[in-house]
Amino acid sequence: MRILVTGGAGFIGSHLIDRLMAEGHDVICLDNFYTGHKRNVLKWLGNPYFELIRHDITEPIRLEVDQIYHLACPASPVHYQYNPVKTIKTNVMGTLHMLGLAKRVKARFLLASTSEVYGDPEVHPQSEDYRGNVNTIGIRSCYDEGKRVAETLAFDYHRQNNVEIRVARIFNTYGPRMLENDGRVVSNFVVQSLRGQPLTVYGDGSQTRSFCYVSDLVDGLMRLMNGEHTGPINLGNPGEYTILELAQAVQKMVNPDAEIIFKTLPQDDPRRRRPDITKAQTLLNWQPTVPLQEGLKLTVEDFQNRIASAEEYRLASI
Repeated sequence: MRILVTGGAGFIGSHLIDRLMAEGHDVICLDNFYTGHKRNVLKWLGNPYFELIRHDITEPIRLEVDQIYHLACPASPVHYQYNPVKTIKTNVMGTLHMLGLAKRVKARFLLASTSEVYGDPEVHPQSEDYRGNVNTIGIRSCYDEGKRVAETLAFDYHRQNNVEIRVARIFNTYGPRMLENDGRVVSNFVVQSLRGQPLTVYGDGSQTRSFCYVSDLVDGLMRLMNGEHTGPINLGNPGEYTILELAQAVQKMVNPDAEIIFKTLPQDDPRRRRPDITKAQTLLNWQPTVPLQEGLKLTVEDFQNRIASAEEYRLASI
């Protein structure tokens, strides 16, 4: 099968490409390298079944494919707030272009949506029928509302043009290849502890998140794409941890002497976040299998290797 992955050089996209290539598919990776990196797909360069195209999906492109995994969009607050207009253009215009491509070539289309469509939820845990509590004009709106519009577009193309769609609402995901500077809580804590810096907790640390290891998420995405259910379907780990608990787990694993400091909570930061994955369990026969401690260990090892390699390169260039 010929499969397009937008944002394929990013954190989740590159892990998805690894799985698709291992299964023998013909894969096209489309990325503008705003947050993605060539090193994530380096091992596939030169493979006759892999193609890398540098392209910004806010511009149209013509390709022939059977499936489209649409993951392209900066997903961490640091990056999507850096250029909010670009973020919403990616979500709206980029999704329009990819849905138009799916319509033309009759490809099945999977939208990587987000738990951010639930905003700061008043219902806990969050199930797919909850419509959310989102600030339409806040600093996170470019991403939150952008993804909500992307879902609207997907369902309108499905109803109006019979495009086969799948919509995944992705909750917090972590693992190897996360960017060091993406501002997400797992990478923040791991990098700070490895560098001997204080671990920064925003607010009092009582806000909660769920953490899904990337291999589990990729399995869920592929089950959704190749199944019979349109969605939206939540994909995430229902285990719920406070941010302070996560900080303490990383502290204990990496640097027990690291200090934990507290700073002001950012605007619209959700107080609680946990997926109801009943639909994924019943319709996709999917649930996460990697425990947090195991996933954190693998993530820490990846960051250790990258930080060590960067230091070796710095010293060699002096």
